[in-house]
Amino acid sequence: MRAVQHLRAIGEGVLRFALPPRCPGCGVVTPGMHQFCLDCWAALDFLGPPHCARCGEPFELDPGADALCGACHADPPAFDAMRAAVAYGPIARALALKLKYGRRPGIAHTMASAMRRHLPQEGEWLLVPVPLHRWRIWRRGYNQSALMARAIARGTEHDLGLEALVRVKATPILRGLGRDGRARAVRGAFAVRDKAAVAGRSVLLVDDVYTTGATANACAKALRRAGAARIELLCWARVLRDDTDQDVPR
Repeated sequence: MRAVQHLRAIGEGVLRFALPPRCPGCGVVTPGMHQFCLDCWAALDFLGPPHCARCGEPFELDPGADALCGACHADPPAFDAMRAAVAYGPIARALALKLKYGRRPGIAHTMASAMRRHLPQEGEWLLVPVPLHRWRIWRRGYNQSALMARAIARGTEHDLGLEALVRVKATPILRGLGRDGRARAVRGAFAVRDKAAVAGRSVLLVDDVYTTGATANACAKALRRAGAARIELLCWARVLRDDTDQDVPR
């Protein structure tokens, strides 16, 4: 056994020398896997309290743990709460692009490591990725949200529902559409395949980037119709309300 472990350690050392770990943001060599260099780490805007208890929009001052922003008072989202690891910006966008279009599925583990700190602290949750239409999965080769959900769930007692939610209608690219246009595009696009698996459960919906909330709301409504008791959303990055004109890949 010791000989096997020794040989494995030698092999890992050779591999690290030949293919050293690199920063997922800019590609420079780093001490370990899924670690950012100092510049990319400093450029990431990690999100946390104080924020809106419903949509997670940051507050400049702390109004209290249960405070809602004006938008959620006026038009509450279909989900109960939302959290994101970082604010959408150049480095967050670079990772989203590499995962979606760069055939870099390992990036999902990098994102998941930053997202885990926002996992609900109580109860057993069903982790459900925002689904892609089968045509898009065929072109891309995988659903990036499913990779993230699997990585987040690893080592926890939470359940995975990789196929609990399906996209029953192909939707157009949402980039360039306004809030109303996005909402129309995803209306009726999602359905729950197995309602018994969702009914009465606390569901954690997993996605990569939150922009206007149109996709998340459409998914949450489908889950609610299937009897989900509570629905929260966990994302890698979110576009802050003052930056909704940013170019978000979809």
